[in-house]
Amino acid sequence: MKFIVSSSYLLKQLQVLGGVINNSNTLPILDNFLFELDNNSLHVSASDLETTMSAKLDVESSDTGIIAVPAKLLLETLKTFPEQPLTFVVGDNNTIEISSNHGKYALAYADGEEFPKAVEVEDPSATNLLGDILATAISKTIFATGNDDLRPVMSGVFFQFSTEGLTFVATDAHKLVKYTREDVKASQAAEFIMPKKPLNLLKGILAGSETEVLIEYNDSNAKFTFDDTQLICRLIDGKYPNYEAVIPKENPNKLTISRVQFLNSVRRVSIFSNKTTHQVRLKIAGAELNISAEDIDYSNKAEERLTCDYQGDDMQIGFNSRFLSEMLNNLNTDDVQLEMSLPNRAGILTPTDGLDEGESVTMLVMPVMLNS
Repeated sequence: MKFIVSSSYLLKQLQVLGGVINNSNTLPILDNFLFELDNNSLHVSASDLETTMSAKLDVESSDTGIIAVPAKLLLETLKTFPEQPLTFVVGDNNTIEISSNHGKYALAYADGEEFPKAVEVEDPSATNLLGDILATAISKTIFATGNDDLRPVMSGVFFQFSTEGLTFVATDAHKLVKYTREDVKASQAAEFIMPKKPLNLLKGILAGSETEVLIEYNDSNAKFTFDDTQLICRLIDGKYPNYEAVIPKENPNKLTISRVQFLNSVRRVSIFSNKTTHQVRLKIAGAELNISAEDIDYSNKAEERLTCDYQGDDMQIGFNSRFLSEMLNNLNTDDVQLEMSLPNRAGILTPTDGLDEGESVTMLVMPVMLNS
């Protein structure tokens, strides 16, 4: 089999697919890209058994065939070429030869039939979504997922589709983010938990994209189709915790403040906090917010005063500065509102502006006990 393809076009597609391949695979065949040639279309796939991603490339050819090509070697070679047509020829001696303007390069290939077949998503439900909306939903939530192997359901993002709108939730039991779109609806209710790795891949490809994404899903797998690309992944099995139950409903104390000012202040003060708890203390009275941190072991302490808009009783509450910074960093708004009820109840962080019509985001951060 033989085909001709542009070097930079091939590299761009393969770099996206290469994100699926693990650094160390249990099956050696998974270190390869699967090339399936059908005349002028070349289907390239990469898999780690949990996630399989494939793309259709336009090439010049009148042949058909299937081989598995070493991914790392091919990517490293392609990165060094300036833009030019490359000719791939599969030889009899189990090597594939690449010819460029300057030379020839031979790689050993493996039998394409050994490559694991992608699962079929049988009897799926389907929803259409704009690529950029999906990418935004992922980036707004994925940072709040957990890494605890004992609680796998919390290591993914919970997709909740209904006829009212779409909701995406992530939590690690210390922080929680709920992102909702009421301007996009699903034809029927469905919920599933998506693992992190395929979500990071989708986020990277779809950011800013105006492409329609077709999401098909059943109880065990989900498939995302857009442009000439397909991603199929196994879903996380299990029941997602009842997140609505932990979001406090009555929060009489409301603080509104400039996001950037608040974020910078928390970052600065937290340098002086205890290195295990990362605790910062917020003391709010009238229109003044006092942010402080102390590391008693080393006699380090810091304190800053900010003006804010506050309605409610004077209060003191402690937060983990890393969680608070992550959340503030993830909002695109000038001002944020922090709603609280008691020092031992979760605080709710919401943006006051910067959202599209029908878009809402709620972030919840658990307090840490203050040592008086």
